[in-house]
Amino acid sequence: MPVPMIEAADVVKSFTVRTRSGGLRRARRTVRAVDGVSFTVEPGEFVGYLGPNGAGKSTTIKMLTGILTASSGTLRVCGLDPSRRRTVLARRIGVVFGQRTTLWWDLPLRDSLTLVRRLYRVEAAAHRARLAELTALLELEPFLDTPVRQLSLGQRMRGDLAAALLHDPELLVLDEPTIGLDVVSKATVREFLERVNAERGTTILLTTHDLGDIERLCRRVMIVDHGRLAYDGGLDELRRTVAADRLLIVELARPGPPITLDGIEAERVEGPRQWLRLPRSANAAAVVAALTRDHEIRDIALREAGIEEVLAGLYRGDHAYWCSGRPVAP
Repeated sequence: MPVPMIEAADVVKSFTVRTRSGGLRRARRTVRAVDGVSFTVEPGEFVGYLGPNGAGKSTTIKMLTGILTASSGTLRVCGLDPSRRRTVLARRIGVVFGQRTTLWWDLPLRDSLTLVRRLYRVEAAAHRARLAELTALLELEPFLDTPVRQLSLGQRMRGDLAAALLHDPELLVLDEPTIGLDVVSKATVREFLERVNAERGTTILLTTHDLGDIERLCRRVMIVDHGRLAYDGGLDELRRTVAADRLLIVELARPGPPITLDGIEAERVEGPRQWLRLPRSANAAAVVAALTRDHEIRDIALREAGIEEVLAGLYRGDHAYWCSGRPVAP
């Protein structure tokens, strides 16, 4: 049996916070940033790790990479304890923090990548071959000789991805890799990550607030809220779990008053086009049949809730908390 790439069992990370309680006095309290999280990531998976700000995502990432030590619980990455075997683990994983670069600011990108090669002790021939492959995939050639400080955000991000993958890691951990990127740069990064996962079998753990990344790349998502794992499964299952409304877009033959049908009302009207929000409990086929009976319809479309709406419902609590298909206490 292959060893799981990541194993987390009842992982807790607590911090002591000091707050002013009057005069010069300060009160101390303990905050659990990560509160008993358990999950397993198998080799070759592409997993999204989501949650609102302050949910515990970055703290989890820092424990996985050995930057922080868990307060309790068991954590293994590539079969190693990240905090005790941090140096050994660094040679087996790649990490990209979207808001921080690992490149040398005043050096050309090519020289930065050469230094990365020496840090990871990659053989010269393997480095040349890997750099040529990454240069082609990430389209680095036009700015390899440009100092990092002169690169655009999208160019720097592609350089950081190359640096993280030069030593051919088994696991790639990404924290907001597309933050601030334009549409073209995002598409380039997404396509590259998709190929790395599919063709090389690299396991990828992705945290992001750009839900387009999740819908395009991840077959599995984990959602953490208030330090606890609230959901672990596929996107389609998530949509079924959270009672998010659907949107029925109706184009009438001619403009008319807002449609009202069995308690369903048009929430928006623009000329002959009307938008009706359908509760998850509503039978879409029955609604469409009633509309075609009572109105002259030119066109009609049903739009499922987007991932943004689903997650908003999850964070609001419009659901039973779910983890691996079983309800857990909030």
